[in-house]
Formats: sequence, structure tokens, C-alpha cells
Amino acid sequence: MLWVVAVAAGSLAVALGMPAVSAGAAAGAASVPRGIDCSNTRYLCTEVADSDDAFGHYVGHDEPSLLFDSSVPGSGNQMRYSGILPKEPSATNVPGKHSYDFQLYAAFWFGMAMCDTQSYPNTVKSCIPDSDANIATAGSPFHPGTAFMELQFYPPGYVQQFNGFSCSATQWCVAMNIDSYSKNPLTQQTLNSTCASRTGLEYVNFAYLTKNGKTQGPPNPINFDVVKSGMPDPNKVAFLNPGDHYTVTLHDTAHGLETVVQDTTTGTVGKMTASAENGFGQVKFAPTGTTCTNLPYDFHPMYSTSSPKTTVPWAAATYNVAIDTEIGHFDYCTKVDPATGSCVGREGAPGDREKADSFDDVGCFPGSASTLIKIGGCLATNIGYDGTSYQHDWPNGTPDTPSPTIWTSPKTGPNYNVQYEHLAFNTDLPAIEQSTVPTCDGTTGAHCTRTPPTDDGTPATFYPWYSSGTALGGCAFTIGQDVPGFSTNNYGKLAQYGPLLAVTYPELGGTTKSAFNDFQQILPNNPCPAP
Repeated sequence: MLWVVAVAAGSLAVALGMPAVSAGAAAGAASVPRGIDCSNTRYLCTEVADSDDAFGHYVGHDEPSLLFDSSVPGSGNQMRYSGILPKEPSATNVPGKHSYDFQLYAAFWFGMAMCDTQSYPNTVKSCIPDSDANIATAGSPFHPGTAFMELQFYPPGYVQQFNGFSCSATQWCVAMNIDSYSKNPLTQQTLNSTCASRTGLEYVNFAYLTKNGKTQGPPNPINFDVVKSGMPDPNKVAFLNPGDHYTVTLHDTAHGLETVVQDTTTGTVGKMTASAENGFGQVKFAPTGTTCTNLPYDFHPMYSTSSPKTTVPWAAATYNVAIDTEIGHFDYCTKVDPATGSCVGREGAPGDREKADSFDDVGCFPGSASTLIKIGGCLATNIGYDGTSYQHDWPNGTPDTPSPTIWTSPKTGPNYNVQYEHLAFNTDLPAIEQSTVPTCDGTTGAHCTRTPPTDDGTPATFYPWYSSGTALGGCAFTIGQDVPGFSTNNYGKLAQYGPLLAVTYPELGGTTKSAFNDFQQILPNNPCPAP
């Protein structure tokens, strides 16, 4: 989930009906509560399966993922990862030569399914935390209400949050995002229009990880404040440096999931618990009337284990315990219209630029709006597949690209020493390609490809894959292209994502529908266990 609210000028925000906040004016700006509405392609939320039906247009994100499965009790709600943040190239603006992590992905995250009794499918108003009793048959409408937690890491160097998605010019920050979806598929009812206009049908509890574990502003969708909740306070938020080593620990508590990120290089610790005391809450599912009610809520993990059965029943992708890279949210723009935030110059990578006329050339910022790297760019979902995520701009062992982003597989168990049994690769490309030309047929799978088509109708220049090598004392992953000196196994490059996967969803009146929303391959083991 991400929320690009405005360009540096306030006029775009007015056009979008959103509050404009610039880094320099944040301290004195008026507080304007507004939830994070996922109906815009510039937000990075969990992708719903029925995007066009929910929002009237495609809203989604390109999300190549690593999925981890285990039958060990607790593997669905307690785990620990290790990682290394990448180092950036020098801050020299040479478009097309130097690349930076904010151009490659808007965030990477660690995921987990959560109980939310006011979220889809809104047919079972109870959820047993940390229990596989919540598992239902695929496509069953009688599934406990479900949300999805993404612990998101944001790269530095571009437009300051809450306008863009960089917490600072040079440092990383982390936020807990819990996405919910206000719909009943049996009746097709959704949240009443008055409340939906404030929170959206898909909405988010959002809180930065702080040094004292307390939220800096209201995280719940109804009371969320773009300044108090959305602008990272350097006196409260835990920041990390490029190149730092860290651990991520996720575990349930009596009052909700606790997330802890420890920077093992500096000793800084950031944490957040998804508790009612911290201001987390549900949006009461009220399909009729005009009410919009926050219900204080402790968000607990949904499942005991992690498997293809422990998923989010409304999502396009089939993950529970996962590492995901949110790619495709940067494209170059040579000239930005501050009144609309659209690209009115030329878009695309240097050497392959064209007149900006596609619907994804929006959410744009001039170079002057950046905290460090002064280049113009657009942050909407890049359905044209010609932005930096789709070029050979990923880490390649040279000073012109970042160093690799490194993660280990998780470990579970009371002492975080139990390996996950299976690894899967997943990408939701088929769901996105249902809005491209040639159009992926979600029913038959025709024209669904692991190399997406550009807005010119030709295959994208590149699509990233996961590879593994030695780091942090053992086996670890990165994403992009093969990195000299690190990558020893690329799992077949794009072939790693496997065949088309049909996902089954409930429909009106209790019928079901299957759609090819993903490519997925589940390996018989985990070939890269954590050190």
C-alpha cells in the first residue's frame, strides 16, 4: 500500500480532492483527516480479485513474490527474517545510467493474513486468532473476514512522504499496513457510499514503526490524518541506513500482531503493535445508511500454519507468509503539469522515449520535488511496462546500480529456529495483463505471458526474477537480474514463476468463479533455507 497524494504544488491535490502536503510545509499545515483510499492506481494496496467491479477501472500492482509454506503450528503467525538494505549509487543525476531503488520498486514488504470481522466476505462475524479453523474451501463465501498485513520498507531519495514514498533523502523507514475490503460477495453489497467516499471500499490501517512502539498519529482509516499519521516524524520513527543489516520479527500478542525491526548495524529498534490501544480499528460494514463508524480493534494473525489453503479470499495473489517486491511504480517524465500531476512531456527510459499519452503517466513529480535525486517521474501503476522496473537497471555489480536487496527465508517456532518446508514463486501478472493489449483472458489464459506487453504492443525489455546466493552466513535471496559475485541459482529466471494458476472466488448467490490471476510454482522443498 502506498499513497502518492500530490506533487509539490497543491493544485494537483485539489484536483484529486486530496490534501496537499509538502515536506517543508508539513509542520505548519492544517490537519486534514482522510483514509488511504485504494481506488487510485497511485496507491500500493493489496490487489483485489475483482478490481474492475470494485472500482470501475483497473487498480493493481505488479508484485513478484516469494511464498513460504510450513505445516508447523505457529508458522502462520510467528516468524523472523534477516536482511541487508541496499547501498545506492552516488547522487549523480544521469538518467538511464544510474538507477536507484526508488525507481525499481516503491516498497518491499513482509506479509501475513489477518483476522478482520468487518472485512470480506462479511458472512462470518467471528475469527479465531492464530487458528487453522479459519481455513475454508476455495471459493466458499463462508470464510472469516480477512485482512492482509504488509510490513513495508520504503527506499530513500525521491519525493517525501506523504506526497511521494521516500521517508527521507538518505534513509529508509518501515510501516505496518493492514488492508481490508468492504464487500459481501454473496449479496454484492459494499460499504455505503457516504462512508466509502471517506475511506474507500478497500482501506488501510497505516502506522510507521516507531522507537517507542506508539503510533505518531491515528492509523485507522476513519481517523487517519495525512500530517499526523502520514508524515514520518524523525523524532519518533525508526530510520535505517543504506547497507545496514536488520532482522524482522513478527509475532502475536494478547492485543494484536507485533512487528519489530532491529537494525543490527546501529542497534536502532522500531516496533508497532496492531492494537486498539494504538488506534487501530475496523470500518464497520454498513452497506446501507450513511454511517461511518470506527470500531477499535486488535488485529491478530488469522492462521496457525502457512499453505496454499491459508490465503486472503479476496486477493488476486494467493499469499499468506510472503516477501513481495512492489515494482512498476516509476517512469521517467521530462515535463510535469503541476495542475494535474500528469506527464505532458515525454515518458519512458532514455533512448526509448515517446510522447506521454497513456493513462499511466499520472501521479507525476518534477525533479524539484525530490529530496535528493532530481529527476522527473510518474508513480502510478506503469501498465505501459516501459519504466525502470522493466529495464536492465537492476543491481548488476557496478557502481551505476544499487547493491542487491537481500532477504533470508523466515524461521518460525518459539525460538525462531524452525525452517519453512516449501518455497513458492508467484506473480500476479495475469491480473494486470487483463488491462493491456493483447489482453490476457482471465477465463482461458490466452495471451497471459510472463513477459508483459508494453503500450506499444511489444514485449517488455525485462522482467525481474529472484535469485539466491551466499549472504548473512548462509543462503539468501535478491530480486532483479543475476548479480555477479552473488547469484548462484536463478531458478530458471522467468520460468520460476511457473504455470498459470486459477484462483476460485465466491460470487452472487453462492456460485463460484475461477480466474487466472497469477503465475505460481510451488517447489517440493525450500532450496534456500535461512542460515
